[in-house]
Amino acid sequence: MKLRPDFVLELAVNFLLPWLAYRFALPHLGETGALIASAVPPMIWSLIELARFRRVDALSVIVVAGILLSIAAMALGGSPRMLLLRESLVSGAVGVVFLLSLPMRRPLIFYLARATVAREMEGGAAHFEALWRERPALAASLRLMTLVWGVGLTGETALRAWMALTWPIERFLVISPFIGYGIYGGLTLWTLWYRKTMRSRAEAHMQPGGIAN
Repeated sequence: MKLRPDFVLELAVNFLLPWLAYRFALPHLGETGALIASAVPPMIWSLIELARFRRVDALSVIVVAGILLSIAAMALGGSPRMLLLRESLVSGAVGVVFLLSLPMRRPLIFYLARATVAREMEGGAAHFEALWRERPALAASLRLMTLVWGVGLTGETALRAWMALTWPIERFLVISPFIGYGIYGGLTLWTLWYRKTMRSRAEAHMQPGGIAN
């Protein structure tokens, strides 16, 4: 995927600006107020996308949902172990949403993939909708990706929750980042490999004689 300006802008709005808003607001508003401030950029971006294209940006929705879950987790208490669980609760909730979307007509990965294609090409959303209808293999592959990411994220949350509740805090702080980034890295590498494999199969299918193979 090429780093188009609109894609870079979306990454900045959904990740860089929330972090900057949080850091700026923290000394003045406290942690809860800073988290609320960090949700403002992706919410505004989502409203702009809705007004321009009549669709809600899926990435912004996930980011805002994660921030809101962080605020909700704070209400559970401020004990050291509960603070350790806060990040895991967010990724776990996203994983559960992935799994819950599997029985639906279109899983969550569909909307993320459609948003990506819409950024990469003119009329990309309509093109992706047509591919979804015409190629059953695409639907099956997106459901598999939704399942893998859902299981991976919920599994990572369960593992880190067990560690946070049973391990010494010092050990958790040292080892937990390696586990989290290891799982995310593994999921990302698998996704890149699977996407490349599906693209190769599609190209082979489009070649003369490919259907017979």
